[in-house]
Amino acid sequence: AYRMKQNYQNKRDITERIQKVRSMWTLVMEALTSLKKDKEVVDSVLEDCVHQCILDGTDVVLRVPMLLARRVESGKHELFAGNLYEGGKLNFLAVIQLLNEALRMLRDEHCHSELKEFSRIEHIVTSCHKALQNLTTKRLEREQQHCVAMRESISRNQEDWETKWKTFLGQSPFDLILKEDLVSSIHFI
Repeated sequence: AYRMKQNYQNKRDITERIQKVRSMWTLVMEALTSLKKDKEVVDSVLEDCVHQCILDGTDVVLRVPMLLARRVESGKHELFAGNLYEGGKLNFLAVIQLLNEALRMLRDEHCHSELKEFSRIEHIVTSCHKALQNLTTKRLEREQQHCVAMRESISRNQEDWETKWKTFLGQSPFDLILKEDLVSSIHFI
């Protein structure tokens, strides 16, 4: 029984190892497949390919805008490598430096325009805030005027009613109510 158990354990270990090797082999094959195109690119660079590209710049004509040319020629940029063409061939270092300077100019212009936009928005916000304060002040003034007018109207109506009651009853209605309250309170005592 012990020997059968040991044989079974050995077969199980071998099966597990085979599974591990198969899964590792699958991973290796997937990696090789995914790197196949990269390998082809590297191989084509390392080998002398038939279709090599040589950048000599003999057929390239660069037109530099005047603003960029003036900025580069102004002497602010000491790192500029000089002429774009040397010996009839394109000076790639000079072209790259020129393109970098053009990008700096675009960045500066963009930052400047963002600053203008920010100040314009700030002005709009300030004017809206002032308009809101003016409207709030006017609303408060109108509410106050309306309250004063309503109080005056109420007091005028009250006086009119008191006058009507006095002419009709000969005395103020409040006096009548107070007398009736006094009379009724005396009867209950």
